[in-house]
Amino acid sequence: MKSNIHPMDVLKDQLRIILNVISPGSSIYYIDYPVHSNGGDLLIMKGTEAFFKDYDIRVQARYSVLDFPDKLVIPRDHIIVLHGGGNFGDLYPAHQKLREKIVADYPDHRIVILPQTIFYKEESEFDRTAHIFNKHKDLHLYVRDTLSHEIASNKFYEISVYLSPDMAHQLWPILPKSSPGKDLLYFFRTDIEKTRQQEQLELSGRGDYLDWTSLYNRVEKKSINMIVSAMRKGSNPLPMQAIWGKYTDYLVGKAVKRFSGYHNVQTSRLHGHILSCLMDKPNTLLDNSYGKNSNYYYTWTSGIESAQLVVGNS
Repeated sequence: MKSNIHPMDVLKDQLRIILNVISPGSSIYYIDYPVHSNGGDLLIMKGTEAFFKDYDIRVQARYSVLDFPDKLVIPRDHIIVLHGGGNFGDLYPAHQKLREKIVADYPDHRIVILPQTIFYKEESEFDRTAHIFNKHKDLHLYVRDTLSHEIASNKFYEISVYLSPDMAHQLWPILPKSSPGKDLLYFFRTDIEKTRQQEQLELSGRGDYLDWTSLYNRVEKKSINMIVSAMRKGSNPLPMQAIWGKYTDYLVGKAVKRFSGYHNVQTSRLHGHILSCLMDKPNTLLDNSYGKNSNYYYTWTSGIESAQLVVGNS
């Protein structure tokens, strides 16, 4: 008998596993939230903030990689919560260094790393991270796919490792802002994670092309850069966190508006796929350069009828 429960309801409910280590009513410091133009990270942030609000988790302070101070006194009873995403490993060193610094500098706090995908090019770097993490007595790492769970469980044998969907699922459902007027949107990567399969499709495709970098116009990019500059370490009289919070509402809203205009989405961006699923929009997913997308699909979204994975050579 077919269930009436939507698979996206199930995925949203599975985020409740995080409440085992951040109980409702907890006081937390939320660290490494994104201040850049990658809309996938912004969706994760909005889902994370929605999760905190829905479960009465009290954010006492927020810091990004731009403004986290060298020395910060955090009350012993506050949980340190690190932003999730796909930057765990040696591809994005600034975020990984901050993560490792916090684990090393706060040995007596509970530290929770929200759902991440793990990828290292160099095994020696993975071992170096493991050496830091395995010294901590109350460190909890959530990962977004079974491969990350397997490799993290082997390396981080002294900490708790859990499997969880991406935090953006807390935003389910997102209602479209309009009826679709066009058939197909290609939402393709333009960075180091794109593949040959994608390049072949780009040559033969008939549709509109977009990525997070081209979704935002020149004025919006300039505004993002101004906020980034203002948030770098140093005093600023303006409430930059609040300004960024409001501006990212607008940026995410723009993505929803653009996706609303198409019947179908084909994407090599994990959060192009997740946003389409949050909107219940038909979408096909291509892999990225190291299997992040396919691993996520097989772990979580393969049961969604409107979503498909394009299997091919990378």
